[in-house]
Amino acid sequence: MFRQNILTKFLLRRFFSGIGLVMLIVCGIIFAVTFVERLPSNPTALSALYESWVRLLEYVPLFLPLAVFMGTLLTSYNLTKSSENIIISSAGLSPFQSTRPFLIGAFLIGVVASTVINPYSVKISSNNITSDHLRLIDNKIWLRESSANGFITMNAKSMHKSGPDLIFEKTTIYIQDPNFKLKNRISADKVLLSDSGLSATDAFVWSNDDKVIKTNWQIPTLLNPQTVLDRYLQPDQISFWQLPNFIHRMESIGVPVRAHRVQLWTLLFLPLTMVSMALLGVAFSQTRQRRNYSFGVKFSLGIVTCFAVYFLINMFNALGTTGTLPPILSIIAPPLIIIAGAGIFITSFDTI
Repeated sequence: MFRQNILTKFLLRRFFSGIGLVMLIVCGIIFAVTFVERLPSNPTALSALYESWVRLLEYVPLFLPLAVFMGTLLTSYNLTKSSENIIISSAGLSPFQSTRPFLIGAFLIGVVASTVINPYSVKISSNNITSDHLRLIDNKIWLRESSANGFITMNAKSMHKSGPDLIFEKTTIYIQDPNFKLKNRISADKVLLSDSGLSATDAFVWSNDDKVIKTNWQIPTLLNPQTVLDRYLQPDQISFWQLPNFIHRMESIGVPVRAHRVQLWTLLFLPLTMVSMALLGVAFSQTRQRRNYSFGVKFSLGIVTCFAVYFLINMFNALGTTGTLPPILSIIAPPLIIIAGAGIFITSFDTI
């Protein structure tokens, strides 16, 4: 048992070293390309670095499963090349026992990605929310409020944050009574939404008798910046810890949250996805050769397989989002398929 604990720690160190090397290379390339791309549009190099860092965190969920696979394959290749696999086998560890540290490491990476990296990424990216982060119709933002006093409908060309408030640009607002009769139409270059309601400076106000006045306009509303962001934020813009409460609140007001449920299950089962990618890497690293290990061929085949797996995961996600499959099934099915296939291959391959 003591010997196995030593080997487990050794394999964990090698595994995390392989993953770290792959992540360092991939993150370095993405960060450098993004920095060069953002540098002309930022006043200082420091702001370009910060924006590149934010963008990098947004890309992490996309390439993390691929990085786990490549890191596992690289670690297994190094162990085979240095004949350390022979030493591990002679110490009494079966192929499944030597694979266990890789699966534990992949599980821990998934837990950290869901519970730490995702909330941190959402927190810093929420400081730069623009109209690009909202679901647009005909390239415009539409908001609607209904109450006992009537209806308020607003469309705007774009939106950005200003401290705790939201500023809508090129805005038209329609105010109707409870019988849907138009009472006022307001047009303004900029409309401010704060906790106290909507307001605009130098707004044009049309009344129902076709009179037009230019004035500073204000109206209290039930809408506030937080409710707008909650209603229109994409699922990947809400952190793992906030998603359950967010889904409950949106369901209580009748807002569709199927995509948010898919995102919640995706983050919840991300450790399982990481385990499946590590097991797939172990399956591709199986070889009877101790010398002239054809790493390049296996690596190329692995990349092709990863793209196929990526397509499979996206297909199941789309089925879950559209309601064809239950959200939990659409998330848990791909990693279980990968684990089953990789496990069968490892079992049928005689490595000793």
